[in-house]
Amino acid sequence: MPSYPDGQSMEIAAALGRMPATTSVSAVATKLLELFTSGAIAPGTRLPPERLLASRLEVGRSAVREALAALEILGVVDVRPGSGTYLRGRVSELLPQSLSWGILIGERSTTELNEVRAALEIYAARLAAERMSPEAIARLTSSLSQMEASIDDLGSFVHADINFHQELALGTGNALLLDLLQIIRSLLRVWVDRAVQDPEHACVAVAEHREVLLAISRGDGDASASAMAKHMQTAGDRLNSLTDWAGDGRR
Repeated sequence: MPSYPDGQSMEIAAALGRMPATTSVSAVATKLLELFTSGAIAPGTRLPPERLLASRLEVGRSAVREALAALEILGVVDVRPGSGTYLRGRVSELLPQSLSWGILIGERSTTELNEVRAALEIYAARLAAERMSPEAIARLTSSLSQMEASIDDLGSFVHADINFHQELALGTGNALLLDLLQIIRSLLRVWVDRAVQDPEHACVAVAEHREVLLAISRGDGDASASAMAKHMQTAGDRLNSLTDWAGDGRR
């Protein structure tokens, strides 16, 4: 894979410009994203090392490391321990626009992202009721069954929950809607993975997903949207209470 010679590494780092000492990790990540998605760096290129980026930006290496970790979660870079950080071969065209909402999650952006996600999930449920094939509905049913079977295993439950929403989005046949939902879920992932904290919450979520599935199976777009709206409300309440709790420093 191509890599920057020392001289070119310095040139690339210099292009970043210096940042204020109080710069947040999200600002560092946004600055790096601007460079990585500018088209000036070939996909698969090994990027300058953390120490060089940190030195040029005049921020701590930990801020650069956390920013790169966030970009890795979002699929922009590939961090390989002992090897370096590489620009991935394909970056979604939507990603730079969506990250203007806030690449890392603070209390305010979490609330806003959750509101946007709810609106998209509700619309996806309506489209799925109109468009899902019997085979796709069977896969959705399988995801719900996995949720029901893993109520006492919250790690597995969260994975099955994600699969359910993924199958539903796929069933809309709208690639743009699917991309948007994937991006938002990635940004919310750190909180969504913690939102269901006990079997009681899991049982409520299963019942809500079942209502969505039944409405989709009947081809009832209004009922599907209504059932998803109900689920997004309770799920959003759980997520917001979790971020409020973290914001108070009780984690």
